[in-house]
Amino acid sequence: MAVGLRVKFADGTVEQYEAVNAQMDVEGNPPEGLIFHAAGPIEGGWGVIDFWESRAHFDSFLEDRIQPAIQALGDRAPQNPPDIKEFPVHNTIGG
Repeated sequence: MAVGLRVKFADGTVEQYEAVNAQMDVEGNPPEGLIFHAAGPIEGGWGVIDFWESRAHFDSFLEDRIQPAIQALGDRAPQNPPDIKEFPVHNTIGG
């Protein structure tokens, strides 16, 4: 079953988001299992809404690509751990 994830980076910025994405080359090498991704500024930081084929797909991406990218970027990456909330996806339209 697909899962949705709401991810908040307290004090996150567009510059940090773009640096992490560039480090991972997500557009050139999309992660397996990703259905949909959107990101933008939210009150107090940066927010992401993702839909994945499974939580295991996201967890693998987090471990194999996101965390190494953040470590490689040092203070150019978000400094606070993300607040992640998972929700079941009943239906998607489009895409």
